[in-house]
Amino acid sequence: MRKELLDKKDIERAITRMAHEIIEKNKGVRSLCLVGIQRGGVHIARRLSAKLREIEGLDIPVGSLDIALYRDDINVRKEQPVVRRTEVPCEISNKKVVLVDDVLFTGRSIRAAMDAVMDLGRPAVIQLAVLVDRGHRELPIKADFVGKNIPTSLNETVTVELSEEGRADKAVLEWA
Repeated sequence: MRKELLDKKDIERAITRMAHEIIEKNKGVRSLCLVGIQRGGVHIARRLSAKLREIEGLDIPVGSLDIALYRDDINVRKEQPVVRRTEVPCEISNKKVVLVDDVLFTGRSIRAAMDAVMDLGRPAVIQLAVLVDRGHRELPIKADFVGKNIPTSLNETVTVELSEEGRADKAVLEWA
């Protein structure tokens, strides 16, 4: 079973709101770097960067971060992890790094992402922006910027589909 939670307009509004919140919290966009977690987080980070440029008139660097080898379940997974590209176009030491992901669930991916970021340098601060927060944290991690809070049960999943991957923009709730 599937239910659409967010459509293209909802996603655009959420990104616009998150961009304004990022500007407000950071008193502008200077010393800011967006780092998207592969895959969906990279697309959301690029959209946030474009919105920040539209609002503030400044280009914000956007990087992509692969966390496959930082995950705490790497030894128990049946299949080998697919390693994607990590590419951060700026020095992150002493920068305000905003990690960006599409869906926040247990917090384990974010913990892995923070470990990966720390291997790249020592940021002044790490903040977290997510399009969807579905709850059920297993680690003490909380997003600074949330597009939409969507309470779910453990037998449900939330999938974000984006035009950058050849799909229509939407967030979908799925259950058996």
